[in-house]
Amino acid sequence: MCVQNAGRSQMSTAFAERERAERGLEDDIEILTGGTDPADHVHEEVIEVMREKGFDLSDREPRAISDAELASCDYVATMGCSTLSLDADTDVRDWALDDPDGQELDAVRAIRDDIESRVAALFDEIAVDLRAEH
Repeated sequence: MCVQNAGRSQMSTAFAERERAERGLEDDIEILTGGTDPADHVHEEVIEVMREKGFDLSDREPRAISDAELASCDYVATMGCSTLSLDADTDVRDWALDDPDGQELDAVRAIRDDIESRVAALFDEIAVDLRAEH
């Protein structure tokens, strides 16, 4: 989640969807995305750099995320813009990431690549937790 749900959280969601599919976890993991003050559209520079990685975010729409949705999550990744206070059962990760809105493409690429590695690392942790549950 982030404020506008138009950049960092959209990239995170795309990478998370890919990780879920590649790891065969579609039945185990639901992915939610949203923002506290959603923008009208995904940032153009985000669409462009994600296209370089094979993702088409042009048809995605930023959306609001509710406190109830957040509270239902086992893991929440915020993008450096959160003052969340969820119960102790929710693992909140605050990824202090720059906002890609209006940045040069190379800066947005660096943010994208950072997000990609953080999402993969989180899925490594989740996979261990899922194995421990079964």
